[in-house]
Amino acid sequence: MQTFSHVVELAAGGAGQPSEDDVLAALAPRFTLGAPGRPRTVRRTWLDTFDWRLHRAGLTLEYLTGPRPAELVLSTAAGDLVSQPAGRLAWPALAEDLPPGPVTAVIAPLAGIRALLAAARATSAVQDLRVLNADTKTVAWIRADRTTVDHPAAAQLPARLQVTAVRGYQLQAQRIGEVLAAAAGLNGHPGRPLDAALAAAGQRPEAYSNKISVQLGPGMAARGALQAVLLQLLDTLEANVPGTIRDIDTEFLHDLRVSVRRTRSVLKLAGDALPASLTARFRAEFKWLGDLTTPTRDLDVYLLNYDEMAGALVSGTPAELEPFHAHLARRRGIEQRSLTRGLRSARFSRLAREWRGALTGLTVPRAGERAADLATRRLRGAHRRVLRQGGAISADSPAEQLHDLRKRCKELRYLLEIFASLFDPQAYQRALKDLKGLQDCLGEFQDRQVQQEELREFAGQMMGDRDVPATALLAMGELAGGLGRAQRRARDEFAERFGEFASPASDRRFQELTSSAGTSGGRTGTTGGSARRSANGRAGDAGE
Repeated sequence: MQTFSHVVELAAGGAGQPSEDDVLAALAPRFTLGAPGRPRTVRRTWLDTFDWRLHRAGLTLEYLTGPRPAELVLSTAAGDLVSQPAGRLAWPALAEDLPPGPVTAVIAPLAGIRALLAAARATSAVQDLRVLNADTKTVAWIRADRTTVDHPAAAQLPARLQVTAVRGYQLQAQRIGEVLAAAAGLNGHPGRPLDAALAAAGQRPEAYSNKISVQLGPGMAARGALQAVLLQLLDTLEANVPGTIRDIDTEFLHDLRVSVRRTRSVLKLAGDALPASLTARFRAEFKWLGDLTTPTRDLDVYLLNYDEMAGALVSGTPAELEPFHAHLARRRGIEQRSLTRGLRSARFSRLAREWRGALTGLTVPRAGERAADLATRRLRGAHRRVLRQGGAISADSPAEQLHDLRKRCKELRYLLEIFASLFDPQAYQRALKDLKGLQDCLGEFQDRQVQQEELREFAGQMMGDRDVPATALLAMGELAGGLGRAQRRARDEFAERFGEFASPASDRRFQELTSSAGTSGGRTGTTGGSARRSANGRAGDAGE
């Protein structure tokens, strides 16, 4: 249930641990304390996703175990609490695997398909104090908490006093919190314990993002700008390797692949801004890495969307499709093991090591093309290629022309993301919106075609591996028919979507974007969007 909660933390360098005398001195004469509860030891695990989805939403999730039944406690920056019984749980875990309750109901939509991880662990000495009013009625409880962090580094956190109201005494409990906050040496606006635990280890929350957040200056040398972007992409790639190997959740592999695709695009589109020897040396290796990750990600997408596909059947039933699900799971296990071997291989270690060495050792000339000039030149060239190829597509054009256009759109999208910090934020968002509409249409067209081909391949594998019920093959045939209809709808929509992208208004917005490079001070945040594809699409990105 949700309750009023007010937290008071001893100020840094304050009076030390809170005692019963401290509390009495602050609360008298209006309130008194009943006999203190028996001290107990509570083990805390602070939880969040790898990309800090709960923290970004202003929430802190704790898993508490000790002499009392285990529980999950969710707190907000305002001090509101929601808790639920938890039982014995192990981390990492998906929110969908947690027991039902009010905490799960809040965090499940936020965490989505990302697993909850142990961000920090600690041990607390906890004692509860009963607060009485003048009528000797219990109006609130004060919990004194002295916490020692065990992971990610040993540290002692400031003692905390948490005031929780008894039902019907919200105003009195709020007054108690205000009295404590005003007392000498007490701070009524503490930070989150999780933040303090991480700070003790030299870490900070929300440090990870899959977005390109390098702040480029318009006067930077073009090579220096690309060097900074590529180094951050390498950092992101390497950050996702352990989670991909452990198979914690599917987004580790997704973010790893996005970093690889962006890196490959920079190597392809940088031109003479990077040494030809460097691009020639590493382009083939990053293609190998992209190919290595494709099979597992393709199967992830099928499994993530399996319930939706099964629920869309009309002639078949989800039960009849179950052999297909079992086949996907088996194939996924095989491909994940192959992926793990590749990421643990000497070839991958050498690639990561030598790529970082090549980037950090890159000589940046003092004279030469500026980042803003390179961004403008490359973006305008990529934009012209999209307009030229898209304008040549007619109703009779083969599918391959639409696939090629999709590649050109992706190159334009990656360039926008790489150089986003150089542009006016509003102009960037408008240009990105125009491009996204066309990309979505082309992606739907190609993804559905590839999925139809893969379904036929899966059916052949299932027939070759073992006896498969005819009903399962019929249900898969129905899925293929639905994919074919979706592909035709996307093909029918193409002319309209491309017309919108090629319109004078859209062209004017793009020219405004490129003209803003180096003149508006750029963006101060992240790139405001990623190459993340919806789980409804295919992650294989054919023809990369």
